[in-house]
Amino acid sequence: MNLLDKRSAGLGLVLAILACVAIPNILSPYWLYLAITSVISAVIMQSYGVIVGRAGVMSLCQLSFAAIGAWVVMRLNLADAPGGLLLWLVLGGLAAAPVGVLIGLPALRVRGVNLAVITFGAAVSTDIVLNARQFPGTEELKTVARPAQFASNANYFVLVVIVFTVIAFGLLLLDKTRLGMSWLELRHSERIAASHGISVARSKLAAFAISAFIAGVGGGLMAGQLGLVVSGNFAMGQSVTLFAIAILIGPHHPEGALMSGVFGATMATILEKIKLPQDLGGIIFGIVPIFALRSGMSQTDFTRNRKRLAKARTLVDAADAGAEERIDASKPAERVVGAPARPLGTGPALVVTGLTVRYGPVVALDAVDLTVPAGTVVGLIGPNGAGKSTFISAVGGFLGKTEGTVHLDGARLDGLAPQVRAARGLRRTFQTSLIAPELTQYQYLDIGAGRRLDRAEADELLEFFGCPVGDLPISIIDAGTRRLLDVAAAIAARPAVALLDEPAAGQSAAESLRLGARLAEVPERYGVSILLVEHDMELVRVACREVTVLDFGHVIASGPTEEVLHDPAVMDAYLGTSDTSESADTVDTAPAVSAPTG
Repeated sequence: MNLLDKRSAGLGLVLAILACVAIPNILSPYWLYLAITSVISAVIMQSYGVIVGRAGVMSLCQLSFAAIGAWVVMRLNLADAPGGLLLWLVLGGLAAAPVGVLIGLPALRVRGVNLAVITFGAAVSTDIVLNARQFPGTEELKTVARPAQFASNANYFVLVVIVFTVIAFGLLLLDKTRLGMSWLELRHSERIAASHGISVARSKLAAFAISAFIAGVGGGLMAGQLGLVVSGNFAMGQSVTLFAIAILIGPHHPEGALMSGVFGATMATILEKIKLPQDLGGIIFGIVPIFALRSGMSQTDFTRNRKRLAKARTLVDAADAGAEERIDASKPAERVVGAPARPLGTGPALVVTGLTVRYGPVVALDAVDLTVPAGTVVGLIGPNGAGKSTFISAVGGFLGKTEGTVHLDGARLDGLAPQVRAARGLRRTFQTSLIAPELTQYQYLDIGAGRRLDRAEADELLEFFGCPVGDLPISIIDAGTRRLLDVAAAIAARPAVALLDEPAAGQSAAESLRLGARLAEVPERYGVSILLVEHDMELVRVACREVTVLDFGHVIASGPTEEVLHDPAVMDAYLGTSDTSESADTVDTAPAVSAPTG
């Protein structure tokens, strides 16, 4: 947890204590009741903060999980079960969690609006069940018994604030873990998350389970506040309203969850007090979130981003100075920190045999063979549309059914999911970088490495690849630097082989040559062999010991770099002719300006 997070957490804790002391003594009984309702709503909004705000999943059934928590609490209360309300709250949350996993299973196959329809269907089903069968205790009129120390509304307010604060701190700590940061990657790109060895399925189901647990606790608190609850307290329409509030305000931040809770709980009362129609609230919830969806940023995201940028400005000058020093340096500093380099074997690191990819009648790759010897950088080049990116996607496991075999350090990988291949030592980068802008460079390196790097190791990686200081948020670094950061994150994992898809995109000619020199050092320095897809022939010359050339999905040449680049078939593929010596001179630079597609 950095200094800013510690200060924010400390301020939040102080405000929570002040609220517990002041609000019960200031507010009238009516407004105190609304305050309790607001904090309970804020607890439930924290469940939206997990599934919607962090994981980016459109879920419209969070109140269904709250209903499960309330049902369990009322059932245990009716049975006079031991433990009291505090234990029952936890049990209600635990009962909701597996239901969350069950509802989350479709999220492994569908997403977006289709998933929203499925979760809304779950909310409708819950509504039907609740309307057909009353909550336990309603017929007997047995209200939920509060703990003696929290029996009054003033003390119950203290309890709900404590629960909200504990959940907020728990989520703050969870955000710093690999699971928490994986949710940010899922929100922006599931493919990038999988390329870092993250199981998309486990991360999504964990988000559903944790969000359901929190909602279940919120439902139990509601039962404790009201004594008896009915199906109308968890109507499906309210789930949609709370989802709209979540999109608008952003409950994945503690202040956003609290604002959302207050907004949802008091809007009707405020409209009534100022004599405006209640339908106005529905209009606001329906229209305003559309603008948040279009901008991709909630109100609290916008506010926090402004603060983050203001803080980053103090680091930019130092970052620019460091970049100038690295540009002036002819060679990077000797590697003296961090994890030891992965030992390089003596045989081939990656062997691809007979790889064939078909899109209906179109054959994108036709029985392609390629070997990356251990301790080398091998280039994969070819004209636009030759199948280079298709090859990397197929080897990485990101395509559907393919033919052929893929062996990494002698172990067969074909047929395995992308995250499994990544975990076994095959990492890749993409032509388009979709890094979560909320992360710092340090955090992104941690995700890529699959472990928490010490600062010395992270700084050494960033310096080696020419990135600015690690505290800078990714939202303010340029596209070219983000590509370099992608490469650094792939190397940080110490894989057997890194598949780099046009890492020099967005770099100047001089920067591209420096990157080539750095990549040439990677096998010896970090123990990582590289397959490099590039259009910049000068970079390929500097970085690659061997080159394989694709044209229309076929290998037309493979071998030492200079021999391949002067092969007549290669020159013909690039320039359409190999008749004159002038064409041999031109091939050096012509491919470097080709459009970056594969």
